[in-house]
Amino acid sequence: MIDTIVLDVGETLVRDDRYWASWADWLGVPRHTVSALVGAAVVNGRDNSDALRLVRPSIDIDTEYAAREAAGRGEELGEADLYPDVRPALAGLRVLGVRVIVAGNQTEKMGRLLRALELPADLVVTSAEWGAAKPDPTFFARVLDVSGAPADRTLYVGDHPANDVHPAKAAGLRAAHLRRGPWGYWWADAPEVTEAADWSISTLTDLISIVTSTR
Repeated sequence: MIDTIVLDVGETLVRDDRYWASWADWLGVPRHTVSALVGAAVVNGRDNSDALRLVRPSIDIDTEYAAREAAGRGEELGEADLYPDVRPALAGLRVLGVRVIVAGNQTEKMGRLLRALELPADLVVTSAEWGAAKPDPTFFARVLDVSGAPADRTLYVGDHPANDVHPAKAAGLRAAHLRRGPWGYWWADAPEVTEAADWSISTLTDLISIVTSTR
């Protein structure tokens, strides 16, 4: 039985198009260049921020982030950035009595932007607000602190095997791998991912049938 579902943010709930496009514009390179470099990072198992370091090897990402914010060109989030299945899936889960939590590797500002969207969720929180980021086990310990359910009745949903599926399973949670975004598509059929994940899904609405099938 699944009592609580916890969802990642980037490429699970939110499209990353705007994020990477804004970095490309800030660094003065074509958007396609940054997209291609993000893809290269994915297939090589590297952190996505390495795409920015390939463009500008000397970059201090925290410093540049602050400079973008000061220039009024920082993080933004609106309804159009959500995948279309987000609201119906989350609302459907709550109708079933499932506790819905949004928790991903995001900044404090992104936490405020997400909460401003008033998603059908019981809690929206980010790694920066917790002071622990995936795949650190501390992050998943915090997930269990707020879950309100045992680990084996808490399901973590995300697109990134190394940040979502594997550490969630290591913490004793159930895990669903979402075939969405660069990481989700590239690693979807990798044996180490399909073997580790309890479920592989292609849309968030699949979570509704997962919940009903476990009852």
